Amino acid sequence: MSLPAERLGDPRPDRPSRPPVVLALVGPTASGKTAIALEVAPAVRAEIVSLDSMQVYRGMDVGTAKPTAAERAKVPHHMIDVADPADPYSVAAFQGTARAVIDAILLRGRVALLAGGSGLYYRAVVDELSFPPTDPRVRAAIANDEPADLAARLQESDPEAAARIEPGNVRRVIRALEVMQLTGRPFSEFRTAWDAYESRYDLVVAGLDVERETLAHRIRERTDAMFARGLIDEARSLLERGLRGALTASRAIAYPEAVAVVDGAMTDPEARAQIVRNTLRFARRQMSWFRADPRIRWFDGSQTGRAVTEIRAYYEDEIARRTAEE
Repeated sequence: MSLPAERLGDPRPDRPSRPPVVLALVGPTASGKTAIALEVAPAVRAEIVSLDSMQVYRGMDVGTAKPTAAERAKVPHHMIDVADPADPYSVAAFQGTARAVIDAILLRGRVALLAGGSGLYYRAVVDELSFPPTDPRVRAAIANDEPADLAARLQESDPEAAARIEPGNVRRVIRALEVMQLTGRPFSEFRTAWDAYESRYDLVVAGLDVERETLAHRIRERTDAMFARGLIDEARSLLERGLRGALTASRAIAYPEAVAVVDGAMTDPEARAQIVRNTLRFARRQMSWFRADPRIRWFDGSQTGRAVTEIRAYYEDEIARRTAEE
């Protein structure tokens, strides 16, 4: 199936302004997104744009469950291996690059299929969100004041933000004041877009929901597969490159445990159990992000074959319906 060039959202100025159709497949880790996207993408002439906050890093392959070289050869993938672990890569940088990738896919007359489990990165790409700048010097100067004075300043300058932020959450209060000082805009203005769920694309989103016990079983299997594929050796190699900080960052699930095994601070069974626990907690956080999005149509991801059939039909029906509305 293909869409007219206009409907694909050709970003050139001589094209109609109606947003392009973009597909998305979201859900928690280990819900089957990669396998389903690989099967569905060829049927709808799509290229896959990864929405994974860790797969952007080169060399972090096993612990991030990156699609294999064979899988990437089957369907073009984007936003994988675009940054070095030694260099910070912000969500704002991801947003700009991913949107440029989507534009390029549309210009080729193809469909963009966004796939991943990072709710923040998904929202950053599809919605009109802006990410305020930061300045360590400004933040440090603000932090010199007493917490009670900071809360009073926020209450006076942005009552709406103050109502949302607990006065005791000093870090968030400082961030709100920092943003206002750097941008000249109330911090609460940036919140408005978060609550709107208004996409820059004509978005068709499928979500995968997997029963807890099934998901836990898949996470255990995937963790064992990571160890079998060489997670410990990968962590050791990255440590030798001086990347300990990147590996032990709070969001880098599997790598802190692998580093602990390399250091002798944790046994192999202990590391596996800890990875499973942390991944299950992460999956719950992911679902809390996605459950709030009213645009997502949910599918049972417990049976991959059935989910492929249903999601493919959903995408094709929605593309046909929205094209007919022209």
